[in-house]
Amino acid sequence: MAEPGDKPSVLFVCVHNAGRSQMAAAWLAHLAGDRVEVRSAGSAPGARVNPAAVEAMAEAGIDISAETPKVLTAEAIQESDVCVTMGCGDTCPVFPGKRYLDWELDDPAGLGVEAVRAVRDEIRVLVEGLIEELVPDATA
Repeated sequence: MAEPGDKPSVLFVCVHNAGRSQMAAAWLAHLAGDRVEVRSAGSAPGARVNPAAVEAMAEAGIDISAETPKVLTAEAIQESDVCVTMGCGDTCPVFPGKRYLDWELDDPAGLGVEAVRAVRDEIRVLVEGLIEELVPDATA
């Protein structure tokens, strides 16, 4: 069992924390298990998680229906080793010494589940690559 602080922590950030960042956090938690600490937040959180994102993830066997959008805080960034932004532009504060990745993904807001499936699948590929970097021995 890893000591606290030994496992890498990742923060996924998008504007509303209702689609892309929720799906990315769910994929990372699902695929990496307890080997990575996972957070997600939004610079302007929405009222609820995008129903099309919930449906698309359910099709992949992952339930995000109980998740709620959370506000991005400086503390969340400071506590994370990697901050992955998804279309929040300059609204995300930058701290020295943190690793930042920017994933250019279509915003699923207002899209049907068919369109969100493509975003979900693209996020899975990106998350799998991130897991290989953070915990190379995690892939079975």
